[in-house]
Amino acid sequence: MRNPLSFLRLQLSSPWRWLMPAMLVLFFLAILLWLPWQARQMESNERQEQLIADTLWVEQTIRFQLARNEESLHLLGDEISSERLSGAMLQERLSQMLKNGRELQRVVRVDARGRVVASSDPARHPPPFSAPSAAAAEAARKSGNPQYSQPAAQADDQGVARGAILMDYHVPLFRRDRYIGSLVATYQVSALLDDMVPWWFAQDNQITLADGDDVLLARRAAGGPGHGVYTHKRALELPGASLTLVTDSIRSEPRLLPNLLVGSVILLSFGLLWSLVALWRHISRRLAAEDALRQQMLFRTAMENSLVTGLRARDLEGRVTYVNPAFCQIVGYAPEELLGKLPPMPYWAPEVMAEYQQRFAGVLAGTVTPQVETIFQRADGTRVPILIFEAPLVDSDGKQTGWMGSILDISDRKRVEELNHQQQEKLQSGARLATMGEIASMLAHELNQPLAAIASYTTGALNVLGRAAGAKQPVDVAMLKPALEQASAQAQRAGEIIRSVHEFVKKREPERQDVSVQALIDGIRALMELQARAFYVVVQTSIPPGLPPVRADRVMIEQVLLNLTRNAIEAMQENVPERRILRLVAQFDAAQAQVAISVIDQGHGVAQEVAERLFSPFFSTKAEGMGMGLNICRTAIEFHGGTLNYSANPGGGTRFTFALPAAPPKLS
Repeated sequence: MRNPLSFLRLQLSSPWRWLMPAMLVLFFLAILLWLPWQARQMESNERQEQLIADTLWVEQTIRFQLARNEESLHLLGDEISSERLSGAMLQERLSQMLKNGRELQRVVRVDARGRVVASSDPARHPPPFSAPSAAAAEAARKSGNPQYSQPAAQADDQGVARGAILMDYHVPLFRRDRYIGSLVATYQVSALLDDMVPWWFAQDNQITLADGDDVLLARRAAGGPGHGVYTHKRALELPGASLTLVTDSIRSEPRLLPNLLVGSVILLSFGLLWSLVALWRHISRRLAAEDALRQQMLFRTAMENSLVTGLRARDLEGRVTYVNPAFCQIVGYAPEELLGKLPPMPYWAPEVMAEYQQRFAGVLAGTVTPQVETIFQRADGTRVPILIFEAPLVDSDGKQTGWMGSILDISDRKRVEELNHQQQEKLQSGARLATMGEIASMLAHELNQPLAAIASYTTGALNVLGRAAGAKQPVDVAMLKPALEQASAQAQRAGEIIRSVHEFVKKREPERQDVSVQALIDGIRALMELQARAFYVVVQTSIPPGLPPVRADRVMIEQVLLNLTRNAIEAMQENVPERRILRLVAQFDAAQAQVAISVIDQGHGVAQEVAERLFSPFFSTKAEGMGMGLNICRTAIEFHGGTLNYSANPGGGTRFTFALPAAPPKLS
């Protein structure tokens, strides 16, 4: 059974469900009735304000033109008072005044007795001044200030007022404080409206000029009479005269009925229909956009979760705003442990903290390096080498909001590089041992001579000692000393050969240092000359003085030189003895900051089919060669940041040239 209290509450609440829509409908109807009336009032006020503004503009135009004429008359009066203007010149100036504006009917010069002595129109005798004009002339004479006369009808020759309404402007003239007459400019009042009121204003309004008693003086109604709905009066207070400018618009009051029934209903109906259509289209587009955005977000999330590249976003203050799962896996931290963090970061390794701080300062300054290689420290303390790519993060307005970084774990690449480096070292060591194997017989012959000499000298010394002991005579030191010195010299010679071979073949880590080209050649001179003597080759070196040292690993470059010179010597085996010349030339390229070393022979040269595979691994033109010599040479030179090239020697043979970076000059 239904609860009576709930049933009562439902019945009481039912009227309120209908009251709110009814109130909204009544409110809409009230607005519908009020809006046209308000629009009519606003339109009336706008028209009235526009009429007032235009009337003020017309008033200022009339005042401006009158002020221009007043200034011209004052200047003309000053010239007359100072006796600089009279006669024909005065007559010409008065005539010129009429050309300034059509509102001026005439300009005359009268003397102290009121007689006309000069006129802008000398052919016509000016009619007598009206009574208001005579009163204005007297007031100007007494006060010494220009005066306007009250507008009055023009008088005929008998003094009867008829014709156009005129207004005179009297400018008194004084010479040494003595009144000598005045200048009188006569305005036609109707011309003030005809010439100074714009045509567009006269088309929409009736303009009239009246005196202080509201007597009509002039009227202009190009668009017809005014309706008396929108009117405005402005007083033209002139010295001695009082005029009123009256404007009356030809527009009627806005009609209320069409605005109410037609305009409002049609506009509101179309507006409502357009709103419904626009709302439906907006909702459809919004739903489609939300669905597309949802799909894009799902796709982006799936793509980011499948990436092995770590992604990290930071704002302009360095705060972490986004990380993907790959980045968290690289550093070993959960996203909640990284988001919102400011430097120093938990994955920064202590040993490179200064590098991180310097790089972070560059990020804040906007000068971050786009690519950098460093290390991160995982949560368990292990170090992981990484490669970072940084790019600006901009919003839809093109304004930078932070930085987006891509982080690659390069542990595998580092291991491969280390393994490759070790293999390269083993290969180079094997190549050096192979080189020593090839010259082993020559090395044995070269060592046999100093060893035989040492044995001979020591045997001679022992014989001398034996004879002296048998004869019981003192040992002749002068006889033993040369033999022992020669034995010592031969021992040093043999030691240098053994030491050179040992330094060349021993296994060691590459170590770059500043070394001169002369020292590089001297380091392998014994081995190089050993091969040269075996094939009767003359070695010539050309090293200019002041040649800067190179920044290189000495043993690696010596191996390159030894390989190139050995190939050059073997290439000249078929030459006649006088053409077996090996040249070593060094030059400095200041533009590239490199030292170029050339090994030049006069051998058989390089054939075209051989040139295409000259630096390929395991390619050799020798039956017993491994095909790794030139490949190892090129790898060693490229390791130093240089290049190894070859070209034909103009005199026959081949020219191998490699360039090494010059060592920077040391500051004194």
